[in-house]
Amino acid sequence: MSKTSSGIALLFSLLTSSAAFAQYATDALRYSEINQNGSARFQALGGNHAAIGGDASSIYGNPAGLGFYNRSEFTLSPAVTIAGTKANYLGNEDKQSSSLFNIPQASVVFASQPGFQRKWKRSSFGISFSRQQSFQNGYLYGGRNNNSAYIDNVLETVNNASPPYTIKELEDGLKNDAAGNPIANSIPVAYYQMYLINPTTASGPPFAAIDGQSVVDQSGDFTSKGATSQWTFAYAGNLDDKFYLGGNIGFSRIKYDYSSRFSDDYINSPSLTYIDQFEDFTVRGNGFNASLGAIYKFNPMFQIGGTLISPTISAIKETYSQSVAAGFVGGKVKDGNGNLITPPYSSLPIAANDFEYTLIGPMRGNLGGTVFFQNKGFLTATIEYVGYSGMRATTSFLDADGNRSFKNDTKAEIKDTFRNTVNFRLGGEIRANIFRARIGGAYIADPYLDRTDGIDRSKLLFSAGVGVRNDRFFVDLAGTFTTYKSAYTPYYLNDARNYGSVEITNRPVNVMLTGGVFF
Repeated sequence: MSKTSSGIALLFSLLTSSAAFAQYATDALRYSEINQNGSARFQALGGNHAAIGGDASSIYGNPAGLGFYNRSEFTLSPAVTIAGTKANYLGNEDKQSSSLFNIPQASVVFASQPGFQRKWKRSSFGISFSRQQSFQNGYLYGGRNNNSAYIDNVLETVNNASPPYTIKELEDGLKNDAAGNPIANSIPVAYYQMYLINPTTASGPPFAAIDGQSVVDQSGDFTSKGATSQWTFAYAGNLDDKFYLGGNIGFSRIKYDYSSRFSDDYINSPSLTYIDQFEDFTVRGNGFNASLGAIYKFNPMFQIGGTLISPTISAIKETYSQSVAAGFVGGKVKDGNGNLITPPYSSLPIAANDFEYTLIGPMRGNLGGTVFFQNKGFLTATIEYVGYSGMRATTSFLDADGNRSFKNDTKAEIKDTFRNTVNFRLGGEIRANIFRARIGGAYIADPYLDRTDGIDRSKLLFSAGVGVRNDRFFVDLAGTFTTYKSAYTPYYLNDARNYGSVEITNRPVNVMLTGGVFF
């Protein structure tokens, strides 16, 4: 799943492999998932947006909900997110947690004066900043591997290449950067220059590992941060206090960074003590989308609503870099003649790969209903549709053939990897004078078609909250607990029996406080 390259030619060769396309399909999903957003009130209700109005969350949820406003409002929502993970790798379990303070929601709504003599009663305009996704995550993993090491992945890459790698290619792949420091243009070049893989013929292939037999203790860590945030501008009004119609346009920003380490510590090896792999990945992107929503009130007891959300079209720039470090027994390694020498390099950076592409996210839609119990509270439910199989990616970063292949093959990989999903949300509120109590939950369906790894990636969200509201201000507090599983595979081999994957149980908790004033 490497994205390394020294230039457009090597990048294109990587992109024409199924593993690389699987990576970009996974990237498309990462930037398109939305689990829970909104003010503390709406988060406590399970993230229901379809058939409830009168909340700042309507600006980017169902914009028709702005039509319920009869006075202007300003809100601000600080939050604390605690990301807890449990990782299982090769039978061993590791736990990690981290916390983050942030302000994921702020908004202002300007409501017009009601027109009592008109059918078009009132209208409202809203502006909001909201966090649509959080990429905060981190986990540790480790275990003893008796079957393989990362070097076996490099060896298969080199020996199965078409055309085959040659000694000249691996020699020429080491250059100096602008500061005069050595830099390899690929992982195979770094491994060759560090004597970790060696030729067995005059031309090179097949190459052999410096040690392909020893047992290794493997360990790794992964840390990610960032978010997808959005500025949204919405307008809505209501007809006869029965039919509410609204629309919005959103301008999104993707900021995603991760760093990872993977280590093989060799047990009783005659040649090696360790080999470490390091990765850093940075993504920045800007996009836009639009929504159209409606709510119809049949009577004071019951109303329905729905929203149609366009795909988000994002221009994305990414930078991927790697480095390799190794330790040798006695600080020496054998050269081609069997003599012990000091290796020329004990670590090498890999030339960073920059890439740019356009991502078209999934089409979304939702439909919901709310039942009111006079002034004592309500129940609300939402069904959401997400068209993940319709995601697309294009680029103009390569030549004409490369751009066409990237578009077509990524499209095929997305269709082979993901399915369209239906999610469910349910929430309720109890009112007692100025006090509010809320509870909610959501089921976010697994978007993956292939579940042969035995991991169900569906998500369950449980939320609850309380609030106080009077004629001048309101304060709401909400907590959301999410549980789901995911997986990470440090490297792949031709024989799936010889490598392992990290099974990760994610249990983040988000606590949000929303305060608002009327004006």
